[in-house]
Order: sequence, then C-alpha cells, then structure tokens
Amino acid sequence: MKAPHDAVILAAGGSRRLGRPKQLLTRDGETLVARTARHVLATSPMRTLVVVGAHADAVMAALDTCAVEFVFNPDWETGMASSLRIAAAMLADRQRPVLVTVVDQLALASHHLAALLDAHDGVRDTVTAYGGAQGVPAVLTATTFQRATALQGDEGFRRLWHDTSPHPVRADELADDLDDRDDMRRAIEAGDLDHPA
Repeated sequence: MKAPHDAVILAAGGSRRLGRPKQLLTRDGETLVARTARHVLATSPMRTLVVVGAHADAVMAALDTCAVEFVFNPDWETGMASSLRIAAAMLADRQRPVLVTVVDQLALASHHLAALLDAHDGVRDTVTAYGGAQGVPAVLTATTFQRATALQGDEGFRRLWHDTSPHPVRADELADDLDDRDDMRRAIEAGDLDHPA
C-alpha cells in the first residue's frame, strides 16, 4: 500500500509565449487544469494544493467542483521557484512525500502518477524520465520539498538534487508540453487539444 502523500499542482504561469492561458485550454471539453486535477485526485492525496497566479479567478472557477486548496502566488511573474516556495511553506509541518505536477503535459495520465507513487521508496525522489531529461511529474521526499524554499527565478527542483540521484520512471510521451503557439498548433493537429474558441 502506498504511503500517504500530498500533492501540488503548479498553475500560476502567465503563458506569455502561448498568448493565452494554457491552464484554460481544453482537451475533449475539459480544461487542462481540471484534467490535471482529476488525474492527481485519482491518487488520493491527503491534501492537494493548486498554486494560482495569472488568471487566478478563471483557474479557480475551472476547479470549483474539485476537492483542492488554492494558494495565490503574488510573485508568479518571477518564475516557477516562487510557486514552489509558497507550496513548500504551506506544507512545512508535514512529513509526507509530495506529488508535483504541471498543467501542460497533454499525455498526463493517472496510471503514470500511480507508477511514480508505487516506485517511491521514501528515501530518494522519484521523477519522470523522458528523452535525456528528468522532471515532472515527480514525487519528492518531504526533505527535498522543504529545500524548495531556497529556489529562485525559473529554477525547478532539479537544483535540489545535489546529494542523491532521483529514481526515474520513464514516460517519454510526457516530453511534449505547451510552451508556444507552435506547440499548440501541433497539439490541435494531433487531436490532443481542442481548437480554442
């Protein structure tokens, strides 16, 4: 049986290069932020924090029926590190692994999140491997997650892996995310994203 865990969904970005809020793009009529929350909640986290910033009201409205807690990041424009710092502060008194996800991986699926949690041994962080990279979704130990309070700018938690190597779980389909209009066009052509209104 998996150990109890908390979850953090990073949904504060401004999507500048995309030109519209990626959190609110839809796949099969479901917003990407709601789709991410659905997959995360399927893992039965004890607490689920959604860090919002840009377009906060619309993002929260898209999740109005979900059992999540919202945390507003007033410094969202400074990069992902500010969202990780806020989430780490909110979970500072808890000693549970933390499942961390973003909202723009169109191939995200509940079974991969379950595989990460199943593989997590409580000692090393468990991360997704795609291509030659490693990153989110990831299950971080409570110790690693608390180190996120030291991150700055666009730094992600890769900078926190200075003493132990994370355990990878491969999912090459998660290498594709939505950064700009070309990514959005390709996703629409592939049928992975609805055409925006």
